[in-house]
Amino acid sequence: MHQTVTRPIDSTRRWWVLAIVVAAQFMFGVDAFIVNVAIPTIAVDLHATPAQIESVIAIYLIAYATLVVTGGRLGDIHGTKNVFLAGVLGFTATSLWCGMAFSGAELITARLAQGATAALMVPQVLATLHLLFTDDSRSRAFAIYGIVLGLAGAAGFLLGGLLVTIDLAHAGWRSVFFVNVPCGLVIAIAAWRIMPAAPRRAGTKLDVKGSAVLFAGLLCLIGPLLFGHDVGWAPWLWAVMATGAAVLAAFLRLEHAVARAGGMPLIDLSLLADAAFLRGLGAAFFFFVANLSFYLVMTLFMQRGLKIAPLAAGLAFVPLALAFVVASRHSGARAKRRGTGVLIEGCALQIAGLAALALVADLIDAPTPLMLALVMIVFGYGQGLVMAPLSGVVLSTVKPVAAGSASGMYGTTAQIGNAAGVAAIGAVFFAVETLQSARAGFLVSLALFAALIMICVAFLSWMRRTAARS
Repeated sequence: MHQTVTRPIDSTRRWWVLAIVVAAQFMFGVDAFIVNVAIPTIAVDLHATPAQIESVIAIYLIAYATLVVTGGRLGDIHGTKNVFLAGVLGFTATSLWCGMAFSGAELITARLAQGATAALMVPQVLATLHLLFTDDSRSRAFAIYGIVLGLAGAAGFLLGGLLVTIDLAHAGWRSVFFVNVPCGLVIAIAAWRIMPAAPRRAGTKLDVKGSAVLFAGLLCLIGPLLFGHDVGWAPWLWAVMATGAAVLAAFLRLEHAVARAGGMPLIDLSLLADAAFLRGLGAAFFFFVANLSFYLVMTLFMQRGLKIAPLAAGLAFVPLALAFVVASRHSGARAKRRGTGVLIEGCALQIAGLAALALVADLIDAPTPLMLALVMIVFGYGQGLVMAPLSGVVLSTVKPVAAGSASGMYGTTAQIGNAAGVAAIGAVFFAVETLQSARAGFLVSLALFAALIMICVAFLSWMRRTAARS
């Protein structure tokens, strides 16, 4: 098979490449949060149902989660630069489509396509850093990458509120998607001119059947949670969910069959025997179920329940995001010394932040955005203590030969958790809001978040005991 020869690049050029790929990661991160701020406005303009509101966020995550491992494999087959360019251009085009959507159904379809193109783009970011930074500057490069992840959240909240409020060119909420178009084009042009061609891996084949089966199973399992409210939780929904569970079981059998036939399964099957790793994935799943759904419920409560304007609501999240960045800087060294201990401490801080939010929402009729922002700092700092080192702790027992597949499984688990949280907690919020009020829905959701984080702590403790015995 033809091999692409990678020419040596000087240290100056590789830092430009770092700027390009983290800019793409920043655009992806901003997009995940900017939509949360704009979602109440989108719902009003498109007359979207609660299910469609949740789907705008969740379907994007489902598409990304189920295809991100495939995106990494395609980078191996066709070269990191080629797949990165395809992903950036696809993300740009689908962002334009999202901004031009004129119905809830069309926006959901466009978001599905946007998530799929993100799954091509994002895996190439870490792959590029891994290829270019093999010396002492590697830690610095990954530190920059981590800071960008945190800043993307702050920028997403701020930019979402600002764009919806100023109504740029009378585009309203559509500008939160249109902003990706010029950014994506600049990134693509810079990548085409500066990024080095990466070598292709001979003999690597794509597990297309595995990707399709995983996507179908997850869609059947999570989809009914999105639309249950709209159809009165009809009995057939549970049949669809049971079908999804059966399809996911068939996915594992299919992966074993691919391995027996000498192919490359979507997941490294040897990881299923690593008990500590699996329990770490369980901790990650429950942590992320309470992650993006928190921001959705918080946004809905502020804008629908408290009638806070989009810009003020977006600004309220900025201190949380900055606290997250500060905690991320602190957590790396502490995790090396204390392992899962710092993660459990972060979970405790998140629960304390949730309890403080519940007190404010229950005792004060109209809490101000500033008051909510100050309370959310505790939650944000705790979340930063957990999220930054979580992947390293979960992957700590994995053998180097399986590190790539394990990273893909971790990323997929995280995004499935995010999607499931948006679907399930969102459904609870809307159901309680319909029966009582947005405030009641918010309080019930906070209790669920606390319970999920406590389950995460239980899995972390279980993982620590398992790793100690091995």
